[in-house]
Amino acid sequence: MAQMPFIQGHRGFRGLYPENTIPAFEHALQAGVQVLEMDVCISADGQVVVSHEPYMNSLYSSKPDGQPVTKEEEKKFNLFQMTYENIKQFDTGKRGNASFPEQHAMAAHKPLLSEVLALGEAFRKKYKQNIYYNIEIKSVEAEYGVSQPKTVEEFSEKVWAIISKQVKPEFIILQSFDFQVLKYWNKAMLEGKFPSQIMLSALVSRKSPENTIKDLGFTPAIYSPNYQALSSEFVVYSHKNGMKVVPWTANEAEAIAHLAEMGVDAVITDYPNRVPQYLKPVH
Repeated sequence: MAQMPFIQGHRGFRGLYPENTIPAFEHALQAGVQVLEMDVCISADGQVVVSHEPYMNSLYSSKPDGQPVTKEEEKKFNLFQMTYENIKQFDTGKRGNASFPEQHAMAAHKPLLSEVLALGEAFRKKYKQNIYYNIEIKSVEAEYGVSQPKTVEEFSEKVWAIISKQVKPEFIILQSFDFQVLKYWNKAMLEGKFPSQIMLSALVSRKSPENTIKDLGFTPAIYSPNYQALSSEFVVYSHKNGMKVVPWTANEAEAIAHLAEMGVDAVITDYPNRVPQYLKPVH
């Protein structure tokens, strides 16, 4: 990636469309977003599913009979214990999302990673635009073998098996809060198991870039902190140490402009439409 596109559409285009769904990714691409940010989990039958939580979030999910998933029962719908055929019977868009009042309510479901990549690659071919994918492996150590595979190796290899069939590695950013995941990818890349062109992104809340490198044991391609915890000093340090800076999730135009002034390389946002000056809309 010679020049990183500045805007990454968080969970597709969550501000206006159901998160992590085909409509969200499609509208993000049409708006000019060139980096699709998403999350992946694993189903009971080993499919790589695009979903932020490894369960049906009660904020916007509905059961096959149309009834809303309640807060009390949401974690009972553990994706790792559900086949994909079952997962896609749940709607994740018709109810909208009260946290995002501008979001259009529409029928949608959790897609497969392969479907999202196919959408982006078809767009790349049609419009001759570079499309990148920032894929987060949703992994928590306490959930190993519970709502995700027992090992980060198994999880990672399932994800790479899908990516490798559809997208050139230089268009892939692999991110995670779970440093065990990033350590595995780095090792696999050094050993030649995974391509070295993949960009590893360390997701952190408030951890400094210095401590991020220390805790990982290597320097990732990207330092990706909560935007509110980012300082100019952190940006300078990251760049001096060979890391790009991609904060999450800034949703106000003023905040995004401030981050641009600080010299960040890209911004993850739910509202790409609020900063059209950074986009390349399809004509």
